[in-house]
Amino acid sequence: MTKTLKRVAIVGSARIPFCRAHTGYRDETNLSMMTGALKGLVDKYKLKDTHIDEVMGGVVLNHSRDFNIAREAALNAGLAPTTPGTTVQIACGTSLQAALMVASKIATGEIESGIACGADSVSDSPIVFGPKFSKRMIKLSRAKTLGQKLGVFKGFSFGEVVPNAPSTAEPRTGLSMGQHCELMAREWEISREEQDEWALGSHHKAAKAYEEGFHDDLIVPHAGIVRDNNVRADSSMEKLSSLKPSFDRKSGHGTLTAANSTPLTDGAASVLLASEEWAKERGLPILGYLRTGSVSANDFAHGDGLLMAPTIAVSDMLAREELSFADIDLFEIHEAFAAVLLCTVKAFADKTYNKEVLGRDKPLGKIDKRKINLTGSSVAYGHPFAATGARILGATVNLLEREKKERALISVCTAGGQGVAAIVERN
Repeated sequence: MTKTLKRVAIVGSARIPFCRAHTGYRDETNLSMMTGALKGLVDKYKLKDTHIDEVMGGVVLNHSRDFNIAREAALNAGLAPTTPGTTVQIACGTSLQAALMVASKIATGEIESGIACGADSVSDSPIVFGPKFSKRMIKLSRAKTLGQKLGVFKGFSFGEVVPNAPSTAEPRTGLSMGQHCELMAREWEISREEQDEWALGSHHKAAKAYEEGFHDDLIVPHAGIVRDNNVRADSSMEKLSSLKPSFDRKSGHGTLTAANSTPLTDGAASVLLASEEWAKERGLPILGYLRTGSVSANDFAHGDGLLMAPTIAVSDMLAREELSFADIDLFEIHEAFAAVLLCTVKAFADKTYNKEVLGRDKPLGKIDKRKINLTGSSVAYGHPFAATGARILGATVNLLEREKKERALISVCTAGGQGVAAIVERN
């Protein structure tokens, strides 16, 4: 029997304000922040004690104590105890991928409602010991006699207790994301000035969005914080150009700085998805629809740009849906670094890249930059890794309504040479 796929409604979203690491949320945890974002949905849509068919989300910088953080946050937020929670992770694409997974289940009728979410706290990063000391601790927990316990520390040296700090270095290359992006900027000939100009525009657009009340229905206060603390309305090219490179400080060719890169950020975000029937039965709004998505990966360890995989996801998704850039009204491209967005846009229009990487005879084409990130993006708001996808998805559907546009494309790059893309529609 052939089933007709259901449309996946975006009912709404809620996120807590994003804060630069070690500032407003220095005493918060991944769990408390994810709970805050979910509770924002619960309060906004009167979901207290309501059964949701699945809450799916995750964290990149995760503690072992939070082995199923999605379930714990769902319970903490006041959803019915019968609500299942599933924890997933695909680096910076976590909450967007969670939304696509929930949406697939709704489309096939497996579930009727679901929440996608993500959180990350750099301030509360897990600090672990090296394997040698960790094994000693495991042996100590199993030792029964005093002699056995003392024997655990035979050959011990104080160097073993030096903690391993969290790192953004890619395991296969040893390079950080910023160092990889420097290579991309060099390959695509993206200048420092271009990056600074885009970063400045992101801050100014974000500040304007606040002034116009765009975020009033998107952000819920948390831990005494009421708005993102990274947006800089007073930023200028003079200020940005005075900063030194952050990731390539020796060659004289470094272009990525603290200002044109996303800051380390704490925060959480969530999005409520449902079938049209489920939403209408409860008198809930339908802001738009999550039409489709795609996830991709490239061979970054052997020369592909680490953060260029979303170009593949976007190309495959558009081909599958028989759409082109002419059918897209708005573009939301995650600004892990200003250079990522600029490289991505340039690649979409490059004939050689389209043929050799995307397998297209004709380039996807140029994108009018006036259609990209109308209310600013991650360079301005910050980037709590697993939360960014849900932030973008929630903002995008609201932006379509504000602009009275029909269709938007989302592109999110991730660590590990992967990318997640999606299409959102208003009607």
